[in-house]
Amino acid sequence: MPELTGITLLGLGPGNPNQITREAWDVLSSVPEVYLRTSRHPLVSAFPASLKVHSFDPIYESEAQFEAVYARIVAEVLELGARPGGVVYAVPGAPFVAETTAPEIARRARQAGIPVRIVQGLSFVEPLLAALGEDMLPQLSIVDALDVLGQHHPLFPPHAPALVAQVYSRQVAGELKITLMAQYPDEHAVRLVHAAGTADELVEELPLHAIDHSQQIGVLTALYVPALGPNTSFEEFQELIAHLRAPEGCPWDREQTHLSLRRNLIEEAYEVLAALDQEDPAAMQEEFGDLLVQVVLHAQIATEDGEFRMSDVLHGIISKLIHRHPHVFGDVQAADAETVIANWEQIKAGERAAQGTQRGILDGVSVALPALSQAEAYTARAARVGFEWPNLEGVQGDVAEEMREFEEAQTPEEREAEYGDVLFAWVNLARWLKIDPEAALRAANDRFRERFAYVEQGARRQGRQLSEMSLQEMDALWDEAKQILKKP
Repeated sequence: MPELTGITLLGLGPGNPNQITREAWDVLSSVPEVYLRTSRHPLVSAFPASLKVHSFDPIYESEAQFEAVYARIVAEVLELGARPGGVVYAVPGAPFVAETTAPEIARRARQAGIPVRIVQGLSFVEPLLAALGEDMLPQLSIVDALDVLGQHHPLFPPHAPALVAQVYSRQVAGELKITLMAQYPDEHAVRLVHAAGTADELVEELPLHAIDHSQQIGVLTALYVPALGPNTSFEEFQELIAHLRAPEGCPWDREQTHLSLRRNLIEEAYEVLAALDQEDPAAMQEEFGDLLVQVVLHAQIATEDGEFRMSDVLHGIISKLIHRHPHVFGDVQAADAETVIANWEQIKAGERAAQGTQRGILDGVSVALPALSQAEAYTARAARVGFEWPNLEGVQGDVAEEMREFEEAQTPEEREAEYGDVLFAWVNLARWLKIDPEAALRAANDRFRERFAYVEQGARRQGRQLSEMSLQEMDALWDEAKQILKKP
């Protein structure tokens, strides 16, 4: 074999000496030395006796973060590759499957004009799927456990299976299961696969919450997460809505437009509010789904009309939330909610200035909001920039003042205007007391409906019509209703 130059990226396979490629073995048999990302690989003991072995294991022990480990390895391999004779850098499995260092080395070497040779190896995926008796297709997600640990919610769809590599310790498994249980039930049956493709191969089936209890976890352990089941992912939901809008879909859905769906959107939003008011989780689950139909349906209509796609909607809102939370994703400090709100207003003002718009602070409040909610939003936004009573006594005084002005009104027009001012002042007082005025009024409406129904039932028990009863008789039943139906 001619003398090597540049960098040779070599895959050692999953661990069984019989599974190394002929090309890889020929390289290892012909070179004087090899540099390993890690020597913790079963094949190392079967290397040719003449091969001098170097390992980057000491870097793992000296660095606290894997990012720093990989950065140092990449830099050292590039330096070695620039030598006369180059370097052979070997990694477990295949160089470009679940391997952080090799792709980065190849990219930077080519930029630097250093020759790169790829010697493929059997990846961990093939023997692992063989151990499971599963096919990679369709739609298998392959992820790194260390990436999942940094997430609060898994980034792969639950309607398809997932393979999580590098579950190399019980600590990693313990942290991994916390993230996965945000999407999967605690008892979801999963499988840990240890040393796939070797003589020590073992498959353990156990509930998700117990994966860190396994005594077999080691450097060759991976986790197989079976699909949660059909109809469980956002992607499936988008496909369903697109199907309903397709020529072979539903005639009603095909006819809808942004404007024709306005009433549906409003009705579904109010159904959500009703479920929230009732504090009914089952109703919330159902109503959130109904509301989501409207959002996805509008996005599908926009996709068909060439206006925007759901990916544009998601990119826009994700980018906006990241930009408006510099105290979470940046270096801004915010110790309390008040500071967050103040920062929020400054950021939004900067966005308006960058867009060249002169919109006022209140211009962002929708004119379509219910009046009580709109009044609350106006007072809250004005308060963010300091236009606010200094204390609760001032707010209560304003309510009293508006009541006096209402009582002094002479004409119908004056009474209507002053009545509006009274309601506005009461909404501001509700905000100070942290009461949702819209929710409070809906609750009052519910109480009135229940109490009045009790009065009607009382009349029926007496064999009478309400119209036959005196106000005093109805009021007596009303007082009974207030006591019997009294809510905490």
